[in-house]
Amino acid sequence: MTLLHCAVLDDYQGVALAMADWSALAREVEVRSVQSHFTSEDEVAEAVGDCEILVAMRERTPFPESLFARLPRLKLLITSGMRNASIDLEAAARHGVTVCGTASNSEPPVELTWALILGLARHVVREGSAFHQNGPWQSTVGADLHGRRLALVGLGKIGAKVARVGQAFGMEVIAWSQNLDDERAAEHGVVRAHSLGELLEAGDFVSVHLQLSDRTRGLIGASELKRMRRTAYLVNTSRAAIVDQAALVQALHDGWIAGAGSDVFETEPLSADDPLRTAPNFLGLPHLGYVTRRNYEGYFQQAVEDIAAYLAGRPERTLSARPAQPPR
Repeated sequence: MTLLHCAVLDDYQGVALAMADWSALAREVEVRSVQSHFTSEDEVAEAVGDCEILVAMRERTPFPESLFARLPRLKLLITSGMRNASIDLEAAARHGVTVCGTASNSEPPVELTWALILGLARHVVREGSAFHQNGPWQSTVGADLHGRRLALVGLGKIGAKVARVGQAFGMEVIAWSQNLDDERAAEHGVVRAHSLGELLEAGDFVSVHLQLSDRTRGLIGASELKRMRRTAYLVNTSRAAIVDQAALVQALHDGWIAGAGSDVFETEPLSADDPLRTAPNFLGLPHLGYVTRRNYEGYFQQAVEDIAAYLAGRPERTLSARPAQPPR
């Protein structure tokens, strides 16, 4: 029997094959891990053009129409999570590619949001670096959370959990989004702001929890950042494009806000010369929001299930129009 080829893309830590029992597929599928990130469609096509099956990690590698056209052998594409804005689902269907997803837990990005908030508030990186380098013993004065106002741009599944933690810290929590109403805000013990401007002016810590769409792209630009308090912090663990990145760099250099933290960037991995790498009072992390053992085990275990189901002619967790026949 000729084996099908499957590649797990962007497995940066080299852990994908240890996070699930891939042996269940061994009689039909040869699986390999790709740890390096592809920076062009040429690289993708050359490296995995022999594959009938690909497993994509979130939105690390985009799949536009042009790439599907260069992968004629591809029949099944699996993404971690049940939503992936970097996959052109209509193009996948036109090229006869089934797209399936997996479950994803919302708690890890909630926890990382608080890592950024606390890291900014207590200057953890600066003080930790000084400790290890025998630098000044205490050089900063931290910002309090208790009694301060947490302003949430979005009160969906993740935003609501962030709100609950803020309340546990003794913070007043306010929220705004285009679709938020008083009933949902009250359900979570949150005060609804009537506009984005009102929210930004009132927040001591502003945290973004919206999906990226035409309505939210560039939602927070220079004029919005200028409405924030000079003592306030902005945190974004949602999508980079919701916040104008050039305006954010200017805000940090010119002191419009006290600082910012982000786990998401418009180009990932971030280029070595990106101005955010040297921006003052900026705490950046390499998109770790969903990178936890529980999430990874769920992603890859369900990826194995998706492949097995597809080969049996009964694809599960499908995200697109799909052909029913396995790649034989």
